Amino acid sequence: METTPLITIITITYNAGKTISPTLMSVASQTFRNFEHIIVDGASGDNTLSIARSYPETRILSEKDNGLYDAMNKGIRLARGKYLLFLNAGDTFHSKDILAAYAARARRGDDIIYADTVIVDSARHIIGRRHLTAPASLTFESFARGMLVCHQAFMVRREIAPDYDLQYRFSADYDWTVRCIKNADPRRCFNLDMIAIDYLSDGLTDRNKLRSLRERYRIMTRHYGAVRTLVNHVGFIFRALGRRLR
Repeated sequence: METTPLITIITITYNAGKTISPTLMSVASQTFRNFEHIIVDGASGDNTLSIARSYPETRILSEKDNGLYDAMNKGIRLARGKYLLFLNAGDTFHSKDILAAYAARARRGDDIIYADTVIVDSARHIIGRRHLTAPASLTFESFARGMLVCHQAFMVRREIAPDYDLQYRFSADYDWTVRCIKNADPRRCFNLDMIAIDYLSDGLTDRNKLRSLRERYRIMTRHYGAVRTLVNHVGFIFRALGRRLR
């Protein structure tokens, strides 16, 4: 019998009373059960904690923090699972069998297990898929073209997961995923080839889009070099114009 959770799901909250319930219900409904669910809360002043406490299987830490990524680092330190998956307030699994699909690959010892994402609104209506699609094969070179895998659909073996770099306020998740991939064996990165996550389009990055893009440019330059990053961004501009025209 397994005594250590295979997967740790980490949810970051702050005054998330209006968005946390779908996330908690989604996690609780999963058919795979060998996981732990950690809520890292930034000392909310609304009803976030009372809602979270109504789910007795959750572990809750509530205290002031230094922002989203500081809270994520706290979640990593609290995690007992062999794999980490971040599912923030408002985000949900696409169906009740998603965690089972991740677990099946985790039991085979993969370093990174990833999938695709759809974007939903506050009424849980699907807006559409992300304009970036998870690559068939994931390597360090993949993310030179942008964040091809949504952070919430990216599960990583805890032993190769670094802390988030707190110098970044809006795009530390992009830097973190790149460093996870650097630490991984490309032969042990597996695409589930399915939609795994419903992502709520109302997050910190969405509300700070320009600053997030500037920060991501700095991160790309750090990992992939200034010239290559500049050339790639010319391509990004044409790609964005093409989407607008369509």
